[in-house]
Parts: sequence; C-alpha cells; structure tokens
Amino acid sequence: MKQTYLHRPNLRIHAEFSPEGTPIFRYRLEAIKYGASNNPRTVCAVMQNPSYASVEIADKSVQMLERVVFEKELPEFNGVERLIIVNQFAFIQTKDFVGTDAQIGERNDDAIARAVDESEVVLIAWGKGNGFVQRQKRILEIVLAREGKSLLKTSKHPSRVTYDSFIQQFRT
Repeated sequence: MKQTYLHRPNLRIHAEFSPEGTPIFRYRLEAIKYGASNNPRTVCAVMQNPSYASVEIADKSVQMLERVVFEKELPEFNGVERLIIVNQFAFIQTKDFVGTDAQIGERNDDAIARAVDESEVVLIAWGKGNGFVQRQKRILEIVLAREGKSLLKTSKHPSRVTYDSFIQQFRT
C-alpha cells in the first residue's frame, strides 16, 4: 500500500499543471507559510521530475523539502516564508522515469526561470544519481544567468534525506 504524505501544517499550497484535462505536466508547486509577508523570502528548489504531489497531498520528497526549509531552522533558510518547487522535467511519473525531451514540457524552462527570478535562494535538489547531464547544464545556464542568488544543493535526493550535511554550498 502506498503511503500518503501530507503537506506540512500552516502552509498554503498552489500548483501549476498543464492545461490538458488530465494533469500530465506539473510546472510548479508552491508552499507559502500562513501569515507570510507580501514579498516573502523565497527558495526555489529544482528537483528531477514530479511525482503525485498536488495541492491536496505531498509526496515524500516535497514533504521533506517543506520540513527542511520551514521547520529545521537551518541558517540557509532563515526568514524563508515561501518554497517554489520546479523540476528538470515537468512530466509527472513515479516509476521508471526515462527523461526524454518530450518529458521536459514546453513551458518548463519558462517556469524554472520565473521561479528563480522570484527567489533569493536556489536549491539544486535533484540528487547525485541524476544522470541527465544535458538537462542539468541547461538549468544551470538559467540559474547562473541571474546574479545575486544564493546557490545551494542537497547531498542526496530529498526522498533519501539524512539531515546531517543535507544542505551544501553549490560550486560551479
């Protein structure tokens, strides 16, 4: 039986899916603390591809990022009230992900650029085992074209988190 993960308490969740009848692509998932300021300090996390997380439910990776950013009191996230999650590939798939060009999603690069523009901190959270090197290069081009961002990475994929040394400086 699949475990159900819920979003952390005291967060408003918004999501941007593809306009087709059945959500095939998720371009953005956003968590905002209740009572956040009008211009909240924001983290943009870039993961590999979306699983089943939506407005109603989280998945293990999303829930873990919500914990790390909002609850663990890490100095890197001091004062953060908003988390935007985007992905290398916007195609929603849980198992046997392939990572084809068609799975990127036609609006995905724009969604990533917009999320980075809205953020002070960018967290590369696709993990070490991610073999999509060309896609990583494209996303890093988008991120590095915007100056003044704090750039961090996770030591592992968020679904395999251990809190010790999980958040690290990203060096290009």
